[in-house]
Amino acid sequence: MRWISTVLLMLFLVGPVRAENPTPYSGMQMVATGQPFNAFVDKLKAAIKGNKMGLVAEACATCGAKSIGVTIPGNRVLMVYRPDFAVRMLKASEAAGIEAPLRLYLTEQPDGTAKLTYRLPSHVFGAYEVPELDEMAKELDGIIEKIVKDAVG
Repeated sequence: MRWISTVLLMLFLVGPVRAENPTPYSGMQMVATGQPFNAFVDKLKAAIKGNKMGLVAEACATCGAKSIGVTIPGNRVLMVYRPDFAVRMLKASEAAGIEAPLRLYLTEQPDGTAKLTYRLPSHVFGAYEVPELDEMAKELDGIIEKIVKDAVG
């Protein structure tokens, strides 16, 4: 009987286990590329350039971890945008400026392949409820979808 009390006490102290929500925002897209992580990073960069978008910045958690002696699976965020979209966005809504650049998140899976996660621009900018942003975001949806298609092959 004492062991039952101990187990119940431990369960009470641990509390409920919560599962992570991998897509907490609307318009989240996840693509299993089936391609090796590093090769896909290169293909995605080429597709960004080929679709006339700018690679504004790149964050590399893998690189940062390596700098402190820790090895983690491949992890990159490629941030893309273009000056003409920036001008249109800011003209429509100064507040929406925090949403640019758009992010493409790459994670290396246990089998070494890349998974791509991103939000459709129409969902990123749709929260502002500004018709001019909605129009621009639909154009960006098409460009981002083409980038993904070109990179995945």
